[in-house]
Amino acid sequence: MTLQQALAFGLVGVTIAAFIWGRWRYDVIALSALLLGLALGVVPTDKAFSGFANDVTVIIACALVVSAAFARSGVVEAVLRPLLPRLASARTQVPLFTGVVALLSMVTKNVGALALMMPIALQVARRTNTPPSRLLMPMAFGSLIGGTVTLVGTSPNILVSEVREQILGRPFGMYDYAPVGLGITALGLVFLAFGYRLLPRTRVATETLDAAIETAPYFTEVAVPEDWTLEKRTVASLHRMASGEVSIVAVIRDGERRPSPSGNLRIRPGDTLLLEGEHQDLDAFINRARLKLTRADRPVSMEEPTEEVRIVEAVVSPDSALIGRSAKQEDLYGQQNVNLLAVSRSGYRTSSELKGIRLRAGDILVIQGGERSLPAALKNLGLLPLAERELRLGGIRRRLLPTLILGAAMILVAMQIVPVAIAFFAAAVAMVVSGAIRMREAYGALDGPVLVLIAALIPVSDAIRATGGAELVAASLAAVFEGRPPILALGAVMAVAMAATPFLNNAATVLIVAPIGAALAQLLKLNPDPFLMAVALGAACDFLTPIGHQCNTLVMAPGGYRFGDYPRLGAPLTALVLFVGTPLIAAVWPLQA
Repeated sequence: MTLQQALAFGLVGVTIAAFIWGRWRYDVIALSALLLGLALGVVPTDKAFSGFANDVTVIIACALVVSAAFARSGVVEAVLRPLLPRLASARTQVPLFTGVVALLSMVTKNVGALALMMPIALQVARRTNTPPSRLLMPMAFGSLIGGTVTLVGTSPNILVSEVREQILGRPFGMYDYAPVGLGITALGLVFLAFGYRLLPRTRVATETLDAAIETAPYFTEVAVPEDWTLEKRTVASLHRMASGEVSIVAVIRDGERRPSPSGNLRIRPGDTLLLEGEHQDLDAFINRARLKLTRADRPVSMEEPTEEVRIVEAVVSPDSALIGRSAKQEDLYGQQNVNLLAVSRSGYRTSSELKGIRLRAGDILVIQGGERSLPAALKNLGLLPLAERELRLGGIRRRLLPTLILGAAMILVAMQIVPVAIAFFAAAVAMVVSGAIRMREAYGALDGPVLVLIAALIPVSDAIRATGGAELVAASLAAVFEGRPPILALGAVMAVAMAATPFLNNAATVLIVAPIGAALAQLLKLNPDPFLMAVALGAACDFLTPIGHQCNTLVMAPGGYRFGDYPRLGAPLTALVLFVGTPLIAAVWPLQA
């Protein structure tokens, strides 16, 4: 072993130890490893920032933006809505939600697919008294196995494709993973449809920041447009459309207010409705019923054309000038250039028009304004902004366009007209330009820690390959497996990836194990492709801990899971993937070179 190889192995060893220790953030460890590699000389200075310009980083970032825009379109909610009333128990909920998440993970980033479906699943669980702990972990695991089907579904597939290009001169294609991924996904979904019973029923979900902010339902006011197409709609039918989550408190028609309207009252174009509900439910209902916020029809003036309109929540402070006055009296739009969209007051219900509600200290207001002028308006009005969170109310949802953009990107890649990075970069830009997602939301969709982790580890892990370290490890493994059935070596590589990814993060696992697997195949005079596929599948299938993949972490608090709950469902699924996936890879990708 040369000095450079020893330094490269030492650097990777220290990095792995830091990951396992868990004392520091993953991205901080990766950046520190990159800096240390430069100091030791095992990472060339001209390669230091190659990871930030790498196609892998670009593809993952763009896939996150495209996934977020697709999630905001509301297409999935619209497709699933007719099925939701039939989901009475976990027996039907688990297969449906797990299957939908797996399917979405094939065309978008798996973390985005899970984030899209979680609110819908939690809403159904709340209505049917289903423990969230029975739903969320199967959904997380479904997103992981679904992501193995295409190149963009999960980070390991993208990284393994990059390793293949470095070694063999050509990357894996968009759908090269599909034959193995579809088989594993089908088998995994069958297991999860019954295996969810292994999970505890009594776990209590951890309260999120959003839940802590929620105090009381919001009141907002909407207008029925003159070109409203939902004819013969009554109050009762609108209540059914809202699934009981939104109440119609009053109907205002020709200046006459009708509080607590009867269910058979027919809604007409030109009516004004006072609604009550949580802001997510209000937003979904307003878009579904094609209604318009009465205050949002006033255009907010911008200091610069590049500004964006923002919506924030703010509480009325004890010394606010709004106390005892209404939005109409204060002329919020004329004086401060902001619109009042909704009001929340604990223990209070009103049938008055929104602009006529006399405000009190402690009221929570939803305010719309330009991003530059909004801070000054909040200060002038004595409003204290709440912790920033995702808040949408009555915004336009473009359902068809994001679907078309995503479909076009997938087709272009499938037909090999453009590279994956270019296709998804173009799709991300098209999503922003078309208004499917705002630029601020696009930045928010980027998973900064993961992108930095991958970008920093690419040159660090490449140090093992560049110094010949991968061949050194592969030679030792080749001595063990020489003369034995090649499928044993293939299974061992997958097992190593599966064992490492819960502690290293799947990106780090691929970057370290993939070059070793490819070198082992070459020394055994076998085809490197099945070994790279084994690394990709093993690194993607982290079912044992909540820390190896973001999907597992995402469901931990809402599901109330403990660390030991993951192996209860994850260990048998891991064994299933290992013992079925290994021969499946060998059948699809011949081992002999």
